[in-house]
Amino acid sequence: MHRRSFLLGSAAVLGLTATGGMRRAAAATELRVLNWQGYGTDEAWAVELFSKRHDAKVTHDYFNSEQEMLTKLRTSPGTYDVVLINSTFTAQAQSEKLIQPIDSGKIKNFKDLTPALRDHAYLNPDGKLYGLSWVWGVTSFAYNTEKIKERPDSIQILWDPKLKGRVGWRDDAVEAVQMAAIATGQNMNNPADMQKIRKKLEALKPQIATFWSSEDEWNKHMQAGEFDVAVYWSGSAARSRKAFKLPVDFVVPKEGAIGWFDGLSIPTGAPNRDLAHAFIDFMVDPEFYVRWDTDVGAPASANAVANAQLPPDALNRKLSDPAVVKRLQFMAPIPDDRRQQWLELWQEVKTYIAG
Repeated sequence: MHRRSFLLGSAAVLGLTATGGMRRAAAATELRVLNWQGYGTDEAWAVELFSKRHDAKVTHDYFNSEQEMLTKLRTSPGTYDVVLINSTFTAQAQSEKLIQPIDSGKIKNFKDLTPALRDHAYLNPDGKLYGLSWVWGVTSFAYNTEKIKERPDSIQILWDPKLKGRVGWRDDAVEAVQMAAIATGQNMNNPADMQKIRKKLEALKPQIATFWSSEDEWNKHMQAGEFDVAVYWSGSAARSRKAFKLPVDFVVPKEGAIGWFDGLSIPTGAPNRDLAHAFIDFMVDPEFYVRWDTDVGAPASANAVANAQLPPDALNRKLSDPAVVKRLQFMAPIPDDRRQQWLELWQEVKTYIAG
């Protein structure tokens, strides 16, 4: 999904190199990570700390979509040691033999991971662990607390006539359809009435101020006062408020919201498998996570111990409330034909809105 372009610019990048799609002749102490840029693993202080502890050099390569991630794994076997995969794509990567099982015995934090995420079928597609649950989050909306004084509790605020021309929306077909499905009371992963979804999205025509694609764009639009409420991600909202000092608050509405979770995997043929296990364990350790969330802002950790160490008013502690989690619909793998149908619908809706 998509939403992790949200972290661009949030972290200094250490040791960035380009692969050019070619297999590398790696030193035994080099660990190569494939991820979204700025998504935690390349936090400069964390890379430096891990490198010193393990006498290793950590370098990163990046992707801009899950499809690009899969392509890099297919075309560069033996290149990467660790890869970030959204849980809805883990089974596909496993079925193509792009990733290998993880030895949970080498993950000292394994016992502290939330069982519902750690043991989820998406990360254990054939009964073996192919993705270690790392972080999870919510796609919903955030609003400008200086412009909207009363905290909204409904997704319908995005369609409120009082906010005509003041709504921001992400240009993403899957996200758009799933948000509209929630707004029309449907299963967001397999909605029964696509005509209702089309009409709901077309009803955004008078509302939309702008479409956005990345967190950086979202922050700039909010800072410029171009929208008062906009679809957004939980971790990004925390960061917008903390790192960029924007007057925003994030809402999980009464109708529900989109839930998602990411795992860290080890590609097939990883040159440094033991070091990869050590890096993944470091990423789920409270030592890393608490600083990442406190200093920068992050999605919620799959490590319950780490979440418990956050300040009482931290957004990710609030999101972990069972009453909030109960309202979420978590993303499921989407068949290619359904994904294509949604893309075509969204393109038609955008043309209508722009007309």
